[in-house]
Amino acid sequence: MTQGLCILGSTGSIGQNCLRVVDCLPDRFHVAALSAGKNLETLAAQVVKHHPRIVVVCRPEYKAQLHDRLKRLGYKRRVKITVGTEGQVEASTHHAVDFVVSAGHGTTGLVATYEAVRAGKHVGLANKETLVAAGELVMREAAKQGIEVLPIDSEHCAVHQCLRSGQPREVKRIILTASGGPFLKTPRRLFDSITPVQALKHPVWRMGGRITIDSATLVNKGLEIIEAHWLFGVAPGQIDVIIHPESIVHSMVEFIDGSVMAQLGVPDMRIPIQYALTYPDRVAVSGSELGLDLVTAGRLHFGKPDTRRFPSLDLAREALVRGGIMPCVLNAADEVAVDAFLHNRLRFSAIPRLIEEVMRQMDSFGSVSSMDDVLEGDREARRRAAEVVAALSA
Repeated sequence: MTQGLCILGSTGSIGQNCLRVVDCLPDRFHVAALSAGKNLETLAAQVVKHHPRIVVVCRPEYKAQLHDRLKRLGYKRRVKITVGTEGQVEASTHHAVDFVVSAGHGTTGLVATYEAVRAGKHVGLANKETLVAAGELVMREAAKQGIEVLPIDSEHCAVHQCLRSGQPREVKRIILTASGGPFLKTPRRLFDSITPVQALKHPVWRMGGRITIDSATLVNKGLEIIEAHWLFGVAPGQIDVIIHPESIVHSMVEFIDGSVMAQLGVPDMRIPIQYALTYPDRVAVSGSELGLDLVTAGRLHFGKPDTRRFPSLDLAREALVRGGIMPCVLNAADEVAVDAFLHNRLRFSAIPRLIEEVMRQMDSFGSVSSMDDVLEGDREARRRAAEVVAALSA
Protein backbone atom coordinates (compact mmCIF):
# COMPACT_ATOMS: atom_id res chain seq x y z
CA MET A 1 0.00 0.00 0.00
CA THR A 2 1.33 3.44 -0.92
CA GLN A 3 1.71 6.28 1.57
CA GLY A 4 -0.56 9.30 1.27
CA LEU A 5 1.30 12.62 1.10
CA CYS A 6 0.17 16.09 2.11
CA ILE A 7 2.36 18.79 0.57
CA LEU A 8 2.11 22.21 2.20
CA GLY A 9 3.50 24.62 -0.39
CA SER A 10 3.03 22.37 -3.41
CA THR A 11 3.57 25.07 -6.06
CA GLY A 12 6.88 26.30 -4.65
CA SER A 13 10.32 24.99 -5.52
CA ILE A 14 10.36 22.29 -2.81
CA GLY A 15 6.76 21.28 -3.48
CA GLN A 16 7.33 20.85 -7.20
CA ASN A 17 10.53 18.87 -6.62
CA CYS A 18 8.66 16.70 -4.13
CA LEU A 19 6.09 15.86 -6.80
CA ARG A 20 8.92 15.01 -9.19
CA VAL A 21 10.20 12.52 -6.61
CA VAL A 22 6.69 11.09 -6.21
CA ASP A 23 6.48 10.63 -9.97
CA CYS A 24 9.59 8.45 -9.78
CA LEU A 25 8.25 6.36 -6.88
CA PRO A 26 4.60 5.59 -7.74
CA ASP A 27 4.79 2.26 -5.93
CA ARG A 28 5.55 4.05 -2.65
CA PHE A 29 3.54 7.29 -2.62
CA HIS A 30 0.37 8.95 -3.77
CA VAL A 31 -0.78 12.54 -3.26
CA ALA A 32 -3.63 12.84 -0.77
CA ALA A 33 -3.59 16.61 -0.15
CA LEU A 34 -2.08 19.77 -1.63
CA SER A 35 -1.84 23.29 -0.25
CA ALA A 36 -0.65 26.34 -2.18
CA GLY A 37 -0.69 30.11 -2.31
CA LYS A 38 -1.44 32.28 -5.34
CA ASN A 39 -0.23 30.08 -8.19
CA LEU A 40 -3.61 28.62 -9.12
CA GLU A 41 -2.54 27.64 -12.63
CA THR A 42 0.20 25.35 -11.34
CA LEU A 43 -2.02 24.07 -8.53
CA ALA A 44 -4.80 23.17 -10.97
CA ALA A 45 -2.33 21.24 -13.13
CA GLN A 46 -1.10 19.37 -10.04
CA VAL A 47 -4.66 18.44 -9.09
CA VAL A 48 -5.39 17.13 -12.58
CA LYS A 49 -2.23 15.01 -12.56
CA HIS A 50 -2.19 13.72 -8.97
CA HIS A 51 -5.88 13.56 -7.95
CA PRO A 52 -5.67 14.67 -4.30
CA ARG A 53 -8.70 14.29 -2.04
CA ILE A 54 -8.35 17.73 -0.55
CA VAL A 55 -6.80 20.99 -1.82
CA VAL A 56 -6.12 24.17 0.16
CA VAL A 57 -5.93 27.72 -1.19
CA CYS A 58 -4.85 30.77 0.78
CA ARG A 59 -7.81 33.10 0.11
CA PRO A 60 -11.58 32.53 0.02
CA GLU A 61 -11.93 34.01 -3.47
CA TYR A 62 -9.39 31.52 -4.82
CA LYS A 63 -11.72 28.63 -4.03
CA ALA A 64 -14.15 29.51 -6.83
CA GLN A 65 -11.31 30.46 -9.15
CA LEU A 66 -9.61 27.07 -8.69
CA HIS A 67 -12.93 25.29 -9.19
CA ASP A 68 -13.45 27.16 -12.47
CA ARG A 69 -9.93 26.33 -13.66
CA LEU A 70 -10.46 22.64 -12.94
CA LYS A 71 -13.77 22.74 -14.78
CA ARG A 72 -12.15 24.34 -17.84
CA LEU A 73 -9.49 21.60 -17.75
CA GLY A 74 -12.26 19.00 -17.87
CA TYR A 75 -11.47 17.64 -14.42
CA LYS A 76 -14.45 15.65 -13.18
CA ARG A 77 -13.13 13.88 -10.10
CA ARG A 78 -14.43 14.93 -6.73
CA VAL A 79 -12.01 17.11 -4.75
CA LYS A 80 -12.64 19.15 -1.62
CA ILE A 81 -11.29 22.71 -1.78
CA THR A 82 -10.66 24.41 1.57
CA VAL A 83 -9.18 27.73 2.63
CA GLY A 84 -6.45 29.15 4.89
CA THR A 85 -5.02 27.81 8.12
CA GLU A 86 -8.14 25.80 8.97
CA GLY A 87 -7.95 24.16 5.57
CA GLN A 88 -4.26 23.38 6.02
CA VAL A 89 -4.94 21.75 9.37
CA GLU A 90 -7.74 19.68 7.86
CA ALA A 91 -5.42 18.59 5.05
CA SER A 92 -2.39 17.80 7.21
CA THR A 93 -4.42 15.75 9.69
CA HIS A 94 -6.64 14.01 7.10
CA HIS A 95 -7.09 10.29 7.64
CA ALA A 96 -5.73 9.55 4.16
CA VAL A 97 -2.45 11.37 4.94
CA ASP A 98 0.51 9.42 6.29
CA PHE A 99 3.35 11.89 5.64
CA VAL A 100 3.29 15.70 5.62
CA VAL A 101 5.87 17.68 3.66
CA SER A 102 6.03 21.14 5.23
CA ALA A 103 7.40 23.43 2.52
CA GLY A 104 5.21 26.50 2.83
CA HIS A 105 6.46 30.06 2.79
CA GLY A 106 7.43 31.58 6.13
CA THR A 107 5.15 30.68 9.02
CA THR A 108 2.11 30.03 6.81
CA GLY A 109 2.23 26.28 7.50
CA LEU A 110 3.31 26.51 11.12
CA VAL A 111 -0.01 25.62 12.75
CA ALA A 112 -0.78 22.87 10.23
CA THR A 113 2.64 21.28 10.74
CA TYR A 114 2.25 21.38 14.51
CA GLU A 115 -1.19 19.83 14.30
CA ALA A 116 0.13 17.13 11.97
CA VAL A 117 2.74 16.23 14.59
CA ARG A 118 0.04 16.19 17.27
CA ALA A 119 -1.98 13.84 15.06
CA GLY A 120 0.99 11.48 14.85
CA LYS A 121 1.75 12.08 11.18
CA HIS A 122 5.29 11.68 9.92
CA VAL A 123 6.70 15.07 8.93
CA GLY A 124 9.36 16.09 6.44
CA LEU A 125 10.44 19.64 7.24
CA ALA A 126 11.67 21.91 4.47
CA ASN A 127 10.36 24.97 6.25
CA LYS A 128 12.97 26.38 8.64
CA GLU A 129 10.51 28.77 10.26
CA THR A 130 8.53 26.00 11.96
CA LEU A 131 11.36 25.04 14.32
CA VAL A 132 12.77 28.55 14.54
CA ALA A 133 9.46 29.96 15.76
CA ALA A 134 8.16 26.99 17.73
CA GLY A 135 10.94 24.43 18.03
CA GLU A 136 10.37 23.61 21.67
CA LEU A 137 6.65 23.00 21.19
CA VAL A 138 7.02 20.96 17.99
CA MET A 139 9.83 18.71 19.21
CA ARG A 140 8.19 18.14 22.58
CA GLU A 141 5.03 16.99 20.82
CA ALA A 142 7.01 14.82 18.40
CA ALA A 143 8.65 13.07 21.34
CA LYS A 144 5.26 12.61 22.95
CA GLN A 145 3.84 11.05 19.78
CA GLY A 146 6.93 8.92 19.19
CA ILE A 147 7.62 10.30 15.72
CA GLU A 148 10.75 11.73 14.13
CA VAL A 149 10.72 15.09 12.38
CA LEU A 150 12.86 14.53 9.30
CA PRO A 151 14.76 17.46 7.77
CA ILE A 152 14.41 18.09 4.05
CA ASP A 153 16.66 21.12 3.65
CA SER A 154 20.03 19.99 2.33
CA GLU A 155 22.15 21.00 5.33
CA HIS A 156 20.13 19.30 8.04
CA CYS A 157 19.45 16.30 5.86
CA ALA A 158 23.24 16.00 5.53
CA VAL A 159 23.66 16.23 9.31
CA HIS A 160 20.95 13.60 9.81
CA GLN A 161 22.83 11.23 7.51
CA CYS A 162 26.18 11.89 9.18
CA LEU A 163 24.74 11.27 12.62
CA ARG A 164 23.90 7.71 11.61
CA SER A 165 27.66 7.08 11.97
CA GLY A 166 27.73 7.46 15.76
CA GLN A 167 25.89 7.94 19.05
CA PRO A 168 24.60 11.32 20.27
CA ARG A 169 27.07 11.28 23.17
CA GLU A 170 29.91 10.97 20.65
CA VAL A 171 29.12 14.19 18.79
CA LYS A 172 31.56 17.05 19.33
CA ARG A 173 30.04 19.57 16.93
CA ILE A 174 27.83 20.03 13.89
CA ILE A 175 29.30 22.00 10.98
CA LEU A 176 26.79 23.64 8.66
CA THR A 177 28.10 24.73 5.27
CA ALA A 178 27.03 27.96 3.56
CA SER A 179 27.57 28.94 -0.06
CA GLY A 180 28.04 32.56 1.01
CA GLY A 181 25.51 33.77 -1.54
CA PRO A 182 26.19 36.24 -4.35
CA PHE A 183 27.96 38.86 -2.21
CA LEU A 184 30.62 36.78 -0.55
CA LYS A 185 33.39 38.97 -1.98
CA THR A 186 31.45 42.20 -2.54
CA PRO A 187 32.98 45.12 -0.59
CA ARG A 188 30.77 46.12 2.33
CA ARG A 189 30.77 49.73 1.17
CA LEU A 190 28.67 48.60 -1.81
CA PHE A 191 25.98 46.83 0.25
CA ASP A 192 23.80 49.95 0.33
CA SER A 193 23.50 49.88 -3.46
CA ILE A 194 22.63 46.18 -3.84
CA THR A 195 19.37 45.72 -5.74
CA PRO A 196 16.76 42.93 -5.46
CA VAL A 197 17.66 41.77 -8.97
CA GLN A 198 21.30 41.30 -7.92
CA ALA A 199 20.39 39.61 -4.63
CA LEU A 200 18.06 37.11 -6.32
CA LYS A 201 20.89 35.74 -8.48
CA HIS A 202 22.13 32.93 -6.25
CA PRO A 203 25.34 31.40 -7.64
CA VAL A 204 24.33 27.77 -6.98
CA TRP A 205 20.73 27.14 -5.88
CA ARG A 206 17.43 28.05 -7.54
CA MET A 207 15.02 28.89 -4.73
CA GLY A 208 12.12 31.12 -3.76
CA GLY A 209 12.46 34.85 -3.14
CA ARG A 210 12.78 35.00 0.61
CA ILE A 211 15.20 32.12 1.04
CA THR A 212 17.38 33.48 -1.77
CA ILE A 213 17.65 36.85 -0.03
CA ASP A 214 18.24 35.10 3.29
CA SER A 215 21.10 33.24 1.65
CA ALA A 216 22.56 36.55 0.48
CA THR A 217 22.47 37.97 4.03
CA LEU A 218 23.29 34.60 5.67
CA VAL A 219 20.12 34.91 7.75
CA ASN A 220 19.23 31.47 6.41
CA LYS A 221 22.32 30.02 8.07
CA GLY A 222 21.36 31.70 11.34
CA LEU A 223 17.93 30.13 11.12
CA GLU A 224 19.60 26.78 10.43
CA ILE A 225 21.67 27.09 13.61
CA ILE A 226 18.43 27.41 15.59
CA GLU A 227 16.82 24.58 13.64
CA ALA A 228 19.82 22.28 14.20
CA HIS A 229 19.61 22.89 17.94
CA TRP A 230 16.04 21.60 18.05
CA LEU A 231 16.40 18.81 15.50
CA PHE A 232 19.51 17.23 16.94
CA GLY A 233 19.49 18.28 20.59
CA VAL A 234 22.93 19.90 20.56
CA ALA A 235 23.96 23.03 22.45
CA PRO A 236 24.33 26.33 20.54
CA GLY A 237 28.10 26.23 21.12
CA GLN A 238 28.30 22.90 19.31
CA ILE A 239 27.00 24.30 16.02
CA ASP A 240 29.46 25.98 13.65
CA VAL A 241 29.12 27.50 10.17
CA ILE A 242 31.76 27.49 7.45
CA ILE A 243 31.66 29.00 3.97
CA HIS A 244 31.78 26.49 1.12
CA PRO A 245 30.97 28.21 -2.19
CA GLU A 246 30.72 25.05 -4.32
CA SER A 247 27.83 23.60 -2.21
CA ILE A 248 29.08 20.04 -2.72
CA VAL A 249 29.66 19.26 0.97
CA HIS A 250 26.22 19.90 2.44
CA SER A 251 27.26 19.65 6.09
CA MET A 252 29.51 17.72 8.45
CA VAL A 253 29.59 16.20 11.92
CA GLU A 254 32.76 16.05 14.02
CA PHE A 255 32.92 13.30 16.62
CA ILE A 256 34.85 13.31 19.87
CA ASP A 257 37.56 11.01 18.48
CA GLY A 258 38.46 13.56 15.81
CA SER A 259 36.61 11.82 12.97
CA VAL A 260 34.60 14.09 10.67
CA MET A 261 31.72 12.70 8.62
CA ALA A 262 30.62 14.73 5.62
CA GLN A 263 27.71 14.28 3.23
CA LEU A 264 28.44 15.22 -0.37
CA GLY A 265 26.16 15.48 -3.37
CA VAL A 266 25.15 17.63 -6.31
CA PRO A 267 23.06 20.65 -5.28
CA ASP A 268 19.66 19.22 -6.18
CA MET A 269 16.77 19.23 -3.69
CA ARG A 270 15.36 15.97 -5.01
CA ILE A 271 18.09 14.11 -3.10
CA PRO A 272 17.19 15.31 0.44
CA ILE A 273 13.46 15.13 -0.37
CA GLN A 274 13.73 11.49 -1.40
CA TYR A 275 15.91 10.70 1.61
CA ALA A 276 13.25 12.05 3.99
CA LEU A 277 10.34 10.37 2.21
CA THR A 278 11.94 6.93 2.06
CA TYR A 279 13.85 6.98 5.37
CA PRO A 280 15.20 4.68 6.80
CA ASP A 281 15.57 3.11 3.35
CA ARG A 282 17.78 4.41 0.58
CA VAL A 283 16.24 4.12 -2.87
CA ALA A 284 18.02 4.31 -6.21
CA VAL A 285 17.52 7.65 -7.97
CA SER A 286 16.64 8.04 -11.62
CA GLY A 287 18.64 10.51 -13.65
CA SER A 288 22.40 10.61 -14.13
CA GLU A 289 22.40 14.32 -13.26
CA LEU A 290 21.93 13.41 -9.60
CA GLY A 291 25.23 11.53 -9.45
CA LEU A 292 28.33 13.31 -8.07
CA ASP A 293 31.53 13.33 -10.11
CA LEU A 294 34.29 14.63 -7.86
CA VAL A 295 36.71 14.97 -10.76
CA THR A 296 34.29 17.29 -12.53
CA ALA A 297 33.53 19.11 -9.29
CA GLY A 298 37.18 20.12 -9.02
CA ARG A 299 38.58 21.96 -6.03
CA LEU A 300 36.48 22.52 -2.93
CA HIS A 301 37.04 25.64 -0.83
CA PHE A 302 36.22 26.39 2.80
CA GLY A 303 36.48 29.50 4.94
CA LYS A 304 35.21 31.25 8.04
CA PRO A 305 32.17 33.53 7.71
CA ASP A 306 32.81 37.25 8.21
CA THR A 307 30.26 38.29 10.84
CA ARG A 308 30.96 41.96 10.18
CA ARG A 309 29.78 41.40 6.63
CA PHE A 310 27.02 39.04 7.77
CA PRO A 311 25.93 40.15 11.30
CA SER A 312 22.76 38.07 11.11
CA LEU A 313 24.72 34.99 12.18
CA ASP A 314 25.48 36.57 15.55
CA LEU A 315 21.88 37.81 15.86
CA ALA A 316 20.59 34.28 15.37
CA ARG A 317 22.96 32.87 17.98
CA GLU A 318 21.86 35.60 20.37
CA ALA A 319 18.20 34.77 19.75
CA LEU A 320 18.81 31.08 20.38
CA VAL A 321 20.68 31.69 23.63
CA ARG A 322 18.05 34.15 24.88
CA GLY A 323 15.34 31.66 23.97
CA GLY A 324 11.65 32.17 24.61
CA ILE A 325 9.97 34.17 21.88
CA MET A 326 13.21 35.67 20.55
CA PRO A 327 13.87 33.18 17.70
CA CYS A 328 10.30 33.77 16.53
CA VAL A 329 10.93 37.53 16.67
CA LEU A 330 14.11 37.14 14.61
CA ASN A 331 12.27 35.19 11.94
CA ALA A 332 9.26 37.51 11.75
CA ALA A 333 11.39 40.65 11.57
CA ASP A 334 13.51 39.13 8.82
CA GLU A 335 10.47 38.18 6.76
CA VAL A 336 9.14 41.75 6.92
CA ALA A 337 12.59 43.15 6.12
CA VAL A 338 13.06 40.88 3.10
CA ASP A 339 9.64 41.78 1.74
CA ALA A 340 10.43 45.48 2.14
CA PHE A 341 13.79 45.03 0.39
CA LEU A 342 12.20 43.15 -2.52
CA HIS A 343 9.73 46.03 -2.92
CA ASN A 344 12.51 48.66 -2.79
CA ARG A 345 11.40 50.05 0.57
CA LEU A 346 14.51 48.98 2.50
CA ARG A 347 18.20 48.83 1.70
CA PHE A 348 19.95 45.48 1.67
CA SER A 349 22.35 46.62 4.40
CA ALA A 350 19.42 47.59 6.63
CA ILE A 351 17.98 44.07 6.87
CA PRO A 352 20.12 42.96 9.87
CA ARG A 353 19.75 46.41 11.48
CA LEU A 354 15.98 46.07 11.36
CA ILE A 355 16.13 42.59 12.90
CA GLU A 356 18.38 43.82 15.71
CA GLU A 357 16.08 46.75 16.46
CA VAL A 358 12.94 44.59 16.68
CA MET A 359 14.75 42.11 18.92
CA ARG A 360 15.76 45.02 21.16
CA GLN A 361 12.20 46.31 21.34
CA MET A 362 10.82 42.88 22.29
CA ASP A 363 13.48 42.04 24.86
CA SER A 364 10.93 41.95 27.70
CA PHE A 365 8.64 39.39 26.07
CA GLY A 366 8.55 36.15 27.99
CA SER A 367 8.62 32.41 27.44
CA VAL A 368 6.60 30.31 25.01
CA SER A 369 4.15 27.82 26.50
CA SER A 370 1.60 27.44 23.69
CA MET A 371 1.12 27.98 19.98
CA ASP A 372 -0.96 31.05 20.83
CA ASP A 373 2.15 32.58 22.44
CA VAL A 374 4.11 31.93 19.23
CA LEU A 375 1.44 33.42 16.99
CA GLU A 376 1.06 36.50 19.19
CA GLY A 377 4.83 37.03 19.28
CA ASP A 378 4.97 36.63 15.52
CA ARG A 379 2.21 39.21 14.98
CA GLU A 380 3.79 41.71 17.36
CA ALA A 381 7.23 41.34 15.80
CA ARG A 382 5.78 41.89 12.33
CA ARG A 383 3.92 44.97 13.50
CA ARG A 384 7.04 46.49 15.02
CA ALA A 385 9.15 45.54 12.02
CA ALA A 386 6.67 47.30 9.73
CA GLU A 387 6.99 50.43 11.88
CA VAL A 388 10.79 50.29 11.60
CA VAL A 389 10.53 49.93 7.82
CA ALA A 390 8.24 52.96 7.67
CA ALA A 391 10.63 54.99 9.83
CA LEU A 392 13.66 54.03 7.75
CA SER A 393 11.78 54.77 4.52
CA ALA A 394 10.80 58.20 5.81
